Amino acid sequence: MSSADGPLVVGVDSSTQSTKALVVDAATGAVVASGQAPHTVSAGQGRESDPEQWWTALCEALRQCGEAAHRASAVSVGGQQHGLVTLDAAGRPVRPALLWNDVRSAPQARRLIDEMGGPKAWAERVGSVPGASFTVTKWAWLAEHEPDAVRATAAVRLPHDYLTQRLTGDGTTDRGDASGTGWWASATESYDDDILARVGLDPALLPRVVRPGEVAGTVHASGELPFSKGTLVAAGTGDNAAAALGLGLRPGTPVLSLGTSGTVYAVSRHRPTDPTGTVAGFADARGDWLPLACTLNCTLAVDRVAALLGLDREAVEPGGDITLLPYLDGERTPDLPHASGLLHGLRHDTTGGQLLQAAYDGAVHALLGALGLVLDADADLSVPLLLIGGGARGTAWQQTVRRLSGRAVQVPEARELVALGAAAQAAGLLTGEDPAAVARRWGTAQGPVLDPVEQDAAALARISGVLSDAAPLLDRGPR
Repeated sequence: MSSADGPLVVGVDSSTQSTKALVVDAATGAVVASGQAPHTVSAGQGRESDPEQWWTALCEALRQCGEAAHRASAVSVGGQQHGLVTLDAAGRPVRPALLWNDVRSAPQARRLIDEMGGPKAWAERVGSVPGASFTVTKWAWLAEHEPDAVRATAAVRLPHDYLTQRLTGDGTTDRGDASGTGWWASATESYDDDILARVGLDPALLPRVVRPGEVAGTVHASGELPFSKGTLVAAGTGDNAAAALGLGLRPGTPVLSLGTSGTVYAVSRHRPTDPTGTVAGFADARGDWLPLACTLNCTLAVDRVAALLGLDREAVEPGGDITLLPYLDGERTPDLPHASGLLHGLRHDTTGGQLLQAAYDGAVHALLGALGLVLDADADLSVPLLLIGGGARGTAWQQTVRRLSGRAVQVPEARELVALGAAAQAAGLLTGEDPAAVARRWGTAQGPVLDPVEQDAAALARISGVLSDAAPLLDRGPR
């Protein structure tokens, strides 16, 4: 950690598995202190977490930051997207939050698409075609399966909204995270009354959408936290929008993020409306757009395959014609929420390392398939692909992305880009700057560039062929 030259800000990343906090020098971007604490997620098709754990983890992460957090002038929270948090009249969780990777609402998603005019109508109205990840489908599922919980709900929040409200006492969100709910219309940049009426959700239960650059509130009490009372609180945003801020992303630069889920996205000045549903037409946290495609299975799925084989995650081997679709949690891209993993082409001479490489290939194939849809038609394909997330520093991940994309790959040296993006948003409150410009001033995207290699078109075609042939079986799921 380093000493500070300017005012201090705190950036928070409340992810699926843990909450991280960074105290950052607003002048230089230097990380002065950091902390991290875990939270738990239920297993199985239903993925849930207790929001109180997020708050406890935030308090612990800030405690680890020590005196530096107390000296911070502003704070912002980036959080996992889509999660449904239901609060009672006292602000306590009615039940555990339904997380982004809870796929139980797939039937509700399909019903809502049909009832509201089909995929094209949803894309034009909301910017996205809702799948089981979207919050609107989770509310529909809850209304159908747990009506008592719905009746007890006095406020509906997203994960980052919940933590921001615990800081300020006010219910707020931002356009970036709101755009992933399915009830915020990108065409009008407002909540959609017709969609809310369709799912029986009173708009009075929803948070106020804070504009980019606006102060969401101030820290209203310091009993559990090291902040001084009155510390400014920024709007916060969803994790992908926060990472885009953390990179200082300009339009046309593609990002591939390797985490529990995988994402590809780019900033665009054009509002996305993909009727296939592959690309979610998210807003970013600044005023532009963040077309994004997300897979449910990325590093966690590949690590699970490595564990089953008793191999280190880097123990890949070339060769063979084996295909592994690692859809261990169902899948979002392609839209196969009931799918399980599928293995094709196993031979007597297939090695464990080749099988592991096939898992990497299957995960990256799904992301690269959406990359062309995410980028604007006039995007410069010579621009390096920014590789971020927990898997970005893994040699096997880097080489797989290079081989299957045929593009140059840049790996930013900065870590914890979601928390850094939140910190840049907090810094923008103090300086009046665009948060992305703050991050560019900090140099967060700098890192080595790996030259392109010849694209492995044969592997891509083989995986696409297996996926096409197996789609009916995958859509049916295990029996």
